[in-house]
Amino acid sequence: MPLIESDALFVVQRCRRIQPMRVTRNSSDVVPGETAVTIGNFDGVHRGHQAVLALLMDQARQRRLRPCVVTFEPHPREFFAPDAAPTRLTSLREKLELLSGQGVQQVHVCRFDYDFARRTAQAFIEETLVRQLGARWVMIGDDFRFGARRQGDYDLLRSSGGALGITVARMATASADGVRISSTRIRQALEAGELERAAELLGRRYAMSGRVIQGARLGGTLGFPTANLRVRHNRPPMMGIFVVEVQGLVAGTALPGVASLGLRPTVEAGGQALLEVHLLDFSGDLYGKHIRVVFLKKLRDEEKYPDLETLKRQISRDAEDARQYFATH
Repeated sequence: MPLIESDALFVVQRCRRIQPMRVTRNSSDVVPGETAVTIGNFDGVHRGHQAVLALLMDQARQRRLRPCVVTFEPHPREFFAPDAAPTRLTSLREKLELLSGQGVQQVHVCRFDYDFARRTAQAFIEETLVRQLGARWVMIGDDFRFGARRQGDYDLLRSSGGALGITVARMATASADGVRISSTRIRQALEAGELERAAELLGRRYAMSGRVIQGARLGGTLGFPTANLRVRHNRPPMMGIFVVEVQGLVAGTALPGVASLGLRPTVEAGGQALLEVHLLDFSGDLYGKHIRVVFLKKLRDEEKYPDLETLKRQISRDAEDARQYFATH
């Protein structure tokens, strides 16, 4: 399966905004009309998710229903054990952008808190799927569980949903080259620096997006000004120094850059993760701009240097390595 080029996907997402996706969040929100629904965390919206969404869209068209995705915020594992939860591939905003790019018209975000965690599977079916979403067709993965103590599964949904006018379907897990496509495998590939493998499983290159914030201006002092993006989830799925391209600053153009994603051990002890991007051929005020950073190649791991002068020399080498990459790609 050929990769979806990252800039092409970005264009598709922008074009989809002509028909904006509707997002509901509250337990009292009711979606008008009747829906075809799929349920899951959809972290990364990878190729396995895309197969599910393609089937959802097809069934919604055939049945004249509104396609709807139900997801959760935060991830249940983040709620119960935040320190042990897996890293996120996408923030909620990034997830919504990717779902919109797949043509999804409706997303219902279930706020995962103590009240929601105590809700029985039967109550989820009756209150969320039927009353709020008007579900008439529901598809879940073959390993999906829901409700208090994970008591809900395909069999319960099928038996209860049938009496409520819901047709229930399930979809087997997608695979690539005999390997199950999952968010876990993508995290493993990213952590190992295998960006090409991650891209194969995602169906696009891995990217992070956000609004440029004001930092300590250390990069400018060192001669390498950076655009800084805060990592909004618990921690990034990978760390290190990367060759990147930046979208969103010049229409239709991706700008070359080099980025540091990590904890900046030379300048800060025990700090929060930060994405710092140095654009190779761009100057201007970037504060407040919303950009998308696409990761192309990992150059090296993060290191702690004895002083800022040593750090400056290494940044210069990283920038040169990035230039060589773009000269040959």
